Amino acid sequence: MALGLSMESTGGGDILPIIKFDAKSGDFIQQDRENINGTWEKKETELSLPIKIAFDFENLQVGWLSFASGAPDFAMVKIGEAMPAKPSDEHKQAFRLKIYKPELGIREFSHSAKTVLKTMDVLHNQYEAEKGHNAGKIPVVHITGLTTVKVNSPNGELRFKAPEWSISEWIDRPSAMDGAVPSAAPIAAATTPAPQPSGSDLF
Repeated sequence: MALGLSMESTGGGDILPIIKFDAKSGDFIQQDRENINGTWEKKETELSLPIKIAFDFENLQVGWLSFASGAPDFAMVKIGEAMPAKPSDEHKQAFRLKIYKPELGIREFSHSAKTVLKTMDVLHNQYEAEKGHNAGKIPVVHITGLTTVKVNSPNGELRFKAPEWSISEWIDRPSAMDGAVPSAAPIAAATTPAPQPSGSDLF
């Protein structure tokens, strides 16, 4: 089943640290907070490609996301449930899910750019096609590179980047995946990477 989000262009829980994707530069960025002299400061580290990360598609959420207030404002439901009402004109369709890599621990990944939604839709279709043969397992997504997407706008042609990714393997579901719930505001928090479960060294 696809995400159920429109792809046409138009004119409280635990707080998890995040990995974000810049659709203009094509950068995947690990975001954390560090306590420096008693003050929490945001630290961003660019991740080099290629990279393999486990995606918790079983608990994928879809809905709406806005940054109009300066902080992320989500209105989400688990995929397959009825889409919530659009909270405001500033909200855009989006997805959100937990991801995992042993040295990074559990992270949250979300996006609302249509160029990313389209590639996520294809990736989720691969998950749906393969999950029946991989009961109790979780897919590892191999992000190999980027593709350039050109979009015509009233201001001329715009260029964006979209991830090139696919499911490369399936592993036993890491126990750490069930230890945190996506928050209403995925702001990076101090964290210690989760212990590596059996099999996590596969990626």
